[in-house]
Amino acid sequence: MKKLLSALVVTVFTSPVHPVFAEDVEALHWWTSGGEAAAIAVLKDDVKKKGYGWKDVPVAGGGGDAALTALKARVTAGNPPTASQLSVMGVRAWAEEGLLGDLTPLAEAEGWSKVLLKPVLAGISYDGKVVAVPFNLHRSNWMWMNAAVFAKYDLAPPKTWDEFYAVGDKLKAAGIIPLALGGEPWQETILFEDAVLSAGGADLYHKALLDLDPAALTSDEMVKAFDTLRKVIQYVDPNYPGRAWNLGTAMVLKGEAGMQLMGDWAKGEIVAAKLVPGKDILCTPAPGNAGTYTFHFDAFGMFPTSGAKAEAQKALATSIMDPSFQETFNLAKGSIPARTDVKPDKFDVCAQQAMKDIKQAEADDALVGSVQGGAAQPPAVQGAIQDVVARFFSSDQSSKDAAKALADAIADAK
Repeated sequence: MKKLLSALVVTVFTSPVHPVFAEDVEALHWWTSGGEAAAIAVLKDDVKKKGYGWKDVPVAGGGGDAALTALKARVTAGNPPTASQLSVMGVRAWAEEGLLGDLTPLAEAEGWSKVLLKPVLAGISYDGKVVAVPFNLHRSNWMWMNAAVFAKYDLAPPKTWDEFYAVGDKLKAAGIIPLALGGEPWQETILFEDAVLSAGGADLYHKALLDLDPAALTSDEMVKAFDTLRKVIQYVDPNYPGRAWNLGTAMVLKGEAGMQLMGDWAKGEIVAAKLVPGKDILCTPAPGNAGTYTFHFDAFGMFPTSGAKAEAQKALATSIMDPSFQETFNLAKGSIPARTDVKPDKFDVCAQQAMKDIKQAEADDALVGSVQGGAAQPPAVQGAIQDVVARFFSSDQSSKDAAKALADAIADAK
């Protein structure tokens, strides 16, 4: 793959004032839902103000698999984009191949290390060099609830799974789908992460999903996590297979469903629908997840180049790290800024809570990378975990057998 660097093709302006080409910054990403498209449009406008053109390359698919396939094809053809959206582990994988440029001089000049959490700085670095630029911080273990539905049936946000089941039973009796879920492996893995944290806290999550300890993977606590999944699926409608995540969010916004277990990118859809997070759509950590925080973040990896092309990339990176952009982008996206110095005043109560929670979780060693979000394991292990979870959801497999299958699949994927 390293030989492909010599074939890098990126159209750029020779100067930010008098462009020679109509398009010079080409960005490949999977932000295609309403809220996500609004967020990326903020970056597009900012880059254009700096005098650079913009070529948007959106690839649909909430988990990013299709976008990464497209990226691999572009790189193989010797025509990578200027920048591409990558997960934390995606950054590492491409950096290991020597295919990401060195942004260290820019990061040092702009003081990135002073405004990024340690896990974020580590996630955009490889071999002592900064190789990507972070947009945001996502929290995966949120629960979203339709406030009007909860008020109508006198329901309180469930803090435990037993409370969740009680709320679900009342919603079922009222003819409302309790839980909006999309039957895709990455969505089901979010529920799995929530169940693991509720079964054994951050300690189990660390040992099982980060350290990949076989004993933790087959422990009674892991079996309990699968037991939870088996019961939760009873509160999902039969039409869930293949449903996109944003359609599940729309079900909650319309009151067709009462709850959704989904990351804070759901807030982008809430805002796009002119609803207020924390007021019209309630937010709380997933049942049994209080005090923990599953995170991942979006970053743009930049492909190595030089001259005017490199200047265009620097302009893009500077735009992404600008505090004003971080604020505006994340207000639209639903996430919180990657920069810790952005004031919370303009953010909704859910985001403000996330800003507090993430700092506390880091202090308590309860801030853990999301498997689903590509912040915990490389693609092979991530895929093995998601496959086991997906098979469990679509079968009558016992929880004990699922835990063993999980340990076996991870061992094979390592």
